[in-house]
Amino acid sequence: MNYLELDSYSRKWIFTHASMPVAAEDLSQIKPLTQARSAELWREHISKQSPDADHFGKGDWPSDSSLWSEALDWQADWDGDEPDLPAAIAEFIDWEDNTTVFFCYEKYNVIETKWGVFKRNWKNFLFFDDGPLLIGRKKTQAVWFSSKGTFQCAHRP
Repeated sequence: MNYLELDSYSRKWIFTHASMPVAAEDLSQIKPLTQARSAELWREHISKQSPDADHFGKGDWPSDSSLWSEALDWQADWDGDEPDLPAAIAEFIDWEDNTTVFFCYEKYNVIETKWGVFKRNWKNFLFFDDGPLLIGRKKTQAVWFSSKGTFQCAHRP
């Protein structure tokens, strides 16, 4: 089994919080991966050695600063009333809404969803902003969110 039931996911509240509830249709497409599947995906696409963004090192593609764009602000959009993603992310990522994406908090905590679901609910995903990475299945684009309220974009090797 690759998925946890959303009801048993420790961070379920970020999707059901009264201030920003996610529509039932979207909730059904937010799929936390099991720890084993999260670790497998992390090793394949993020890092073979580092457990989270704070520990990327030599050999981890995210540690290559030459891949990343300048840091841009996401916090102002998150704090604002509009639901739209920051414009720079929307411009950088040209995926179809049904593209499978992975929001990678750390090695043992990854959520699978669709790009359209993520776009509509990105603020919920960023309740925890401790260095998560957004990647797409079979896509090279990646977005790395910082707890400083910024993000950077890159093309994965």
